[in-house]
Amino acid sequence: MKFFYAVIVALVFASVTPAQDWPDRSSLPIPLPPFEGKIAKTYKQSKSVWQTPVQAPEGAPNVIVILLDDVGFGQTSTFGGLIPTPNLDQLASEGLRYNRFHTTAICGPSRAALLTGRNHHDAGNGFLMEWATGFPNYSTMLPKDCATIGEVLKGNGYSTSWYGKNHNTPDWETTVTGPFDRWPTGMGFEYFYGFNAGETHQYYPVIFENTVAVEPEKSPEEGYHFMTDMTDRAIQRMKFSKSVAPKKPFFMYFAPGAMHAPHHVTAKWRDQFKGKFDMGWEKYREQVFANQKRMGIIPEDTQLTPRPDWVPAWESLSDEQKQVYSALFENFAGYFAFTDHEIGRLLDEVKKLPDAENTLIFYIVGDNGASAEGGPDGTLNEIMNLNGIPSNIDEIAKNLEKLGGPESEPHYPVGWAWAGNTPFQWVKQVASHLGGTRNPMVVSWPARIQHDPQPRGCFLHLIDVVPTILEAAQLPMPGTVNGIKQQPLAGKSFLASFEDDGYRGRDEQYFEEFSNRSIYAAGWKANAQHTLPWRQDLAPGNWESDTWELYHLDADFSEANDLAQQMPEKLAELQTKFDRAAEKFHVYPLDDRGAGRLALPKPPVPGADTESTTYTYGPGAVRIAEPAAPPMKNRSWTLTATLHTDGENTEGVVVGFGGVAAGLTLYLDQGVPVFDYNYFEKHTVIRGDAPLPSGDSEIAVVFDYQGAEGEAGKGANVTLSVNDQQAAEASIPATVGGRFGIDTFGVGEDSGQPVTHDYQAPFKFTGQIDEVVIETK
Repeated sequence: MKFFYAVIVALVFASVTPAQDWPDRSSLPIPLPPFEGKIAKTYKQSKSVWQTPVQAPEGAPNVIVILLDDVGFGQTSTFGGLIPTPNLDQLASEGLRYNRFHTTAICGPSRAALLTGRNHHDAGNGFLMEWATGFPNYSTMLPKDCATIGEVLKGNGYSTSWYGKNHNTPDWETTVTGPFDRWPTGMGFEYFYGFNAGETHQYYPVIFENTVAVEPEKSPEEGYHFMTDMTDRAIQRMKFSKSVAPKKPFFMYFAPGAMHAPHHVTAKWRDQFKGKFDMGWEKYREQVFANQKRMGIIPEDTQLTPRPDWVPAWESLSDEQKQVYSALFENFAGYFAFTDHEIGRLLDEVKKLPDAENTLIFYIVGDNGASAEGGPDGTLNEIMNLNGIPSNIDEIAKNLEKLGGPESEPHYPVGWAWAGNTPFQWVKQVASHLGGTRNPMVVSWPARIQHDPQPRGCFLHLIDVVPTILEAAQLPMPGTVNGIKQQPLAGKSFLASFEDDGYRGRDEQYFEEFSNRSIYAAGWKANAQHTLPWRQDLAPGNWESDTWELYHLDADFSEANDLAQQMPEKLAELQTKFDRAAEKFHVYPLDDRGAGRLALPKPPVPGADTESTTYTYGPGAVRIAEPAAPPMKNRSWTLTATLHTDGENTEGVVVGFGGVAAGLTLYLDQGVPVFDYNYFEKHTVIRGDAPLPSGDSEIAVVFDYQGAEGEAGKGANVTLSVNDQQAAEASIPATVGGRFGIDTFGVGEDSGQPVTHDYQAPFKFTGQIDEVVIETK
C-alpha cells in the first residue's frame, strides 16, 4: 500500500507545471500556478503562499475594437466623404489610416472573422443567422475549435466586455433556455450589453444584459436612444474597472447598431443636413473622389468607376424622387453625425484613463460597404424590403414626417449606396467587388504609433486583427481551448505596419457571399458578381454563366479596368485559386437564395418538442426570438387565451409578436379585445363589440390561412371569439411570408417596439393571464 501511495504522489507532482514554466499560455484555461509553500501536519510547521490567477504579460495594452455597421468607403470626412465625422478625424490625426482593409461584404460573417481570426465559412458563418441552412459552414453555429479573441484574452488575464450588436448567436438559441455558450458571455466576454440580431430598433431595442432581457429606463419621448445608452454603459464599466484594477488591461468590443438601418435619429441632428445632398449622387461621387485624391486617401492615378445601369441618373428623376431620396440620405447623415458624437464621448473618456497611452484602438469603419437594401426608392419599412416586397415612393413621400422617428424604419435608396462606396463599384452583399468589401480603418496606440498623414496601403482583412492583437499583447494563439484543439488562425499580424509604411499585407484572400465571389492574389483580383442586394426574391442560379472580371489592383486601385479579355490565362489562374480556397475554407455549396432561404424552417429551440403543434405559455414568457416562437406564418392557427379581468378596467397586451415593421398583437382596450395584424404598416384590426365580463374569460383568434402548403405570404380569414361567441371577423389580403423583423414574441406585454401605435409599449396586461395556447396546422 505504501508503495502504491508513493507512486500516486510521484505521478501527481510529475504532472504539475514547474514554477519556472508557468504560465503555459499554449493551452487555455491556464491553471493556478504551482503551490510554492509547504504543507505539514499542522499550520505551525506549514508555510502558506497564495496562488494567484494568471495575469496579462507586462505592458500588455488595453484594446478597444470599434466596429460600425454598413458604412461605405466614401462616406466619412476622414476618408474624403461628405458626412462630417470630427471624432474619427481626431483619432486618425493621432494614429494611422488604412485604405486597403477588407471585410466579407455582410455583417454577421464579418464579425465572425473579426472575432475569431478565421475565415467566416470556417467559423460557421458563411451567411447570416436569419438565412442559416443545415450545412456546418452556413449554420451560424460558431464551432468550439474557433475560440474568439475574447476567450483568449480573458484566459490570459484581461477583463473583457462587449457592447451593441451580436449577430453571431443563432436566434433559435437566444431564448431563456439557451444554450448560452454561443452568447457573448459564452464566447469569452465577461459582460455583454446589447442585442442578438442583425439590427435593432434604436428607440425600442431588444436588449440583453449578459443573458437577461432588460428594458430601457426611458421612453423615446423622454429622449431614449440605444446608441447613447450603450455608450453610457461602456464608459461607466471602463472607468469602474480601471478604478478597481488600474493595472489590469481590458478588451472592449464596441459594436453599435449604427450605421445599419433602421436609421433612427432626431430632427436636431437630421436638420443640419437639409439640402446638403441636393446635388445628387453623381456629383456626390465627383466631390468625394476629388477629396480622396487631395487628401492622399487614394492614389493620384485612381479612376472613378462609372455609374452602372442599376442607378438612374439624378437629373432623370422626378421632383418627388429627388425630394424623397435626398431626405432619406439627410436622415442617414444625421444618424452618422450623432453616432460619431457618441463614439467621441467614449474616446474622450479613454484619454482620461491612467494608462491611456497604452490603449490600442482599432476603429473599423463598417463591417461591409454601404447598403443597397433600401431598394431603388429607399423605404420607411426596410423589413418589408428584406421580405422581397418593394416600397412605393408615393407612400414614402406621404409619410416623410415620420422619417427617423419611432414609427419609421428608414433606409436610403440604391443610388446613395453606390455613391457612398466612392470610388468603387457595387455595394454591401456583393463580395465580388471592393464596394462590398473595402472599408476604412483607423488604428491608434499612443505608446507605439506615431501619426503618419499618408494612409497605410497594405492589403488586410478582418481575420488579421486577432493575430495583431495577440502580438501586441505578447500572447500566443493557444493550441487548445477548454480541451478542444483549435483551428489555426487564417490571418496574420500587421503589427509591423505600425512602423513600416512599406508593409505589403496579405498575399491571398478569397471573398464570397450570396454566390458573389472573388479572389485576391499578389496584387491581382478576379471577380464574379451574381446576385442583387435589393432583390431578395431573386435567386439567379446558373453559376456557370457568371461573367468573371480581372483587375490588377497594384495599378488599378478602384477596379476600373477589366483585363479579363486581354489576359484569359491570368483569369483562369485566379479562378483555379478561388476554387482551391473555396475547398480549403469550406465555401461550398454556393447558395444564392434570398427571401427563399429566409423562409426556410430553422432548428427548434434546443430541447423543444418538435412533434408538437401546440404551444402553451404563461405570463412572463417574453423576448422569444422569431424562429423560437410559435410558427404563425404561412399556415393556419388558433390562439386561445384564458384570462381573469376586471371588465372594462382591464387593459394591456395578451400576446405581441413583431413590431413597427410587421407583426400581430392581441390586447384589451378598456376591456374590449382587439386583434391587429400589421402587414408592413397596413393594419387589419378586428375589435370586439363589448368589454369582457368581470371574472374568467376565454378569447380565441382563429387564423384561417388561404394559401396552399408551400405558398408564402397569401391572405387569411380571421375570427375573434369571446367565451365561444363570435365577436368579429375580417379578411387579410396578404400576410407576412418571411420575417416580422427585428422584434420578438411575448405574453403579457409588447416588449421592445410596439406592433401598433394605438398603445404605448410595453402596455403590460393589468389582469391575470392563466395561459395562452397556440395550436398550429
